[in-house]
Amino acid sequence: MRVPMTTRDFLDRAELVYGDRVGVVDEPAQPAPSLGEVTYRDMARRGRAFQAGLDALGVGEGERVAIVSHNSARLLELLLAVPSSGRVLVPINFRLSADEVGYIVEHSGARVLLVDPELETALKGVRIDGHRFGTGEEYEQLLRFDAEPQPWAEPDEDATATINYTSGTTARPKGVQMTHRNIWVNAVTFGMHMQVGDRDVYLHTLPMFHCNGWGMPYTTAGLGARQVVLRKVDGAEILRRVDRHGVTLMCGAPAVWNAVLDAAADWDGGVPGRGRVRVVVAGAPPPSRTVARIESELGWQFNQIYGLTETAPLVTVNRPREEFDALEAEERAKLLSRAGVPALGTRLATSDAGEVLTQSNTVLAGYWENPEASATALSDGWFHTGDGGSIDDGGYLTIKDRKKDVIITGGENVSSIEVEDVVFAHPAVAEVAVIGVPDEKWGELVTALIVVAPGQQVTAEEIVAHCRGRVAGFKIPKRVEFRDAIPRTATGKIQKFKLREAFWPAGDRQVN
Repeated sequence: MRVPMTTRDFLDRAELVYGDRVGVVDEPAQPAPSLGEVTYRDMARRGRAFQAGLDALGVGEGERVAIVSHNSARLLELLLAVPSSGRVLVPINFRLSADEVGYIVEHSGARVLLVDPELETALKGVRIDGHRFGTGEEYEQLLRFDAEPQPWAEPDEDATATINYTSGTTARPKGVQMTHRNIWVNAVTFGMHMQVGDRDVYLHTLPMFHCNGWGMPYTTAGLGARQVVLRKVDGAEILRRVDRHGVTLMCGAPAVWNAVLDAAADWDGGVPGRGRVRVVVAGAPPPSRTVARIESELGWQFNQIYGLTETAPLVTVNRPREEFDALEAEERAKLLSRAGVPALGTRLATSDAGEVLTQSNTVLAGYWENPEASATALSDGWFHTGDGGSIDDGGYLTIKDRKKDVIITGGENVSSIEVEDVVFAHPAVAEVAVIGVPDEKWGELVTALIVVAPGQQVTAEEIVAHCRGRVAGFKIPKRVEFRDAIPRTATGKIQKFKLREAFWPAGDRQVN
């Protein structure tokens, strides 16, 4: 027997087994009316009402519904409900500029666009060939509790469930097609490796738009865990929520845990969650010092994964093993700072050039409307990650550099080429190279190295001001330096490895 694995399975099980349990605690402080505490039965009921609302709008199977929103219970219910009806959800990074959001809406062919009230003014110029609504009262008016939604005619686990746009080596983001099978396998495998259960309380410190919250909305719903929504990351507020709600599990980039470590230094009394909380870290390989501080200063268990939006995201897992228990803190942290070993069902290899390759049921179906990029990424039967690394005899992967020209800052991907294009548009700039340099808080800082045009003058502040509004805030250079020349090969290609040498400490790793 073969039963299609679709995203509907997770909310269906939550409703059946844990229907009367409070499944979601919405963010209380937000511009839209908070949903407060929502049971899994009500979450499922609201999801069906939204599906019926899409029926009334004439939005059919396979059509795209885009949303730009901070974390909220409504975004969570759309992650669960929209794909379950055979439609496709397009969760968009709320940090992007209006032009960037507009491109994604147009490229995805979205028929519906939902916008967080806080973002309405900034995104007022974004147009859609279809319907646009706010995620507050307008959203609630879409819900049709008086009608049963049309069932998905032929559920297909290979159908596209979400399109998640990610910055790569080009100036325009690519739409990663995640199938129901991708999401299902990732959610179940992730839950198994992190030992998620119905006694867990999960705090959404990770933006839900980011690779569908790494799949955790599905994992936690299917297993009946309580989900607490955090709208915006704040170290002290994370500690307060851990204390108030009895949080046991969180996911996020190293910058999130650095913020918590800073807040913990001023916390009155013992750090909440000591001996109870486990955190899952990804987005950049954290320094071993950060690992040690999370375990010693917070008393929280450190777990690391490596993955990409294109892999749903799980590729490798690094968890504290029994063999690590007797080790000194420094040695233990060093072992935990590796990317990890392949998740169950994942195969890992490196190419002759040192690029990390993977095969898995979580690998994307392709890039939306981009067959050339799809063919390149999926050539020879492997997904080409664009990261350079090595695999030791125990199967542990260590990421050493990026073959693709991407900077990861605060867990967000930034295309160096995109930022270079924007900086170069300033009339005083003759040449520019954008690189990532190590930073303890953000992982990497977007850094612009500039050669000024003859007869021109420009300051670092003027470069930053020029970029503001043209790209998302996290892409704007945090550091600007001026050079007499930028090293190039005989064919004119910028030698970024030479530029990085001045910033990266001695060693064979040039990622942070």
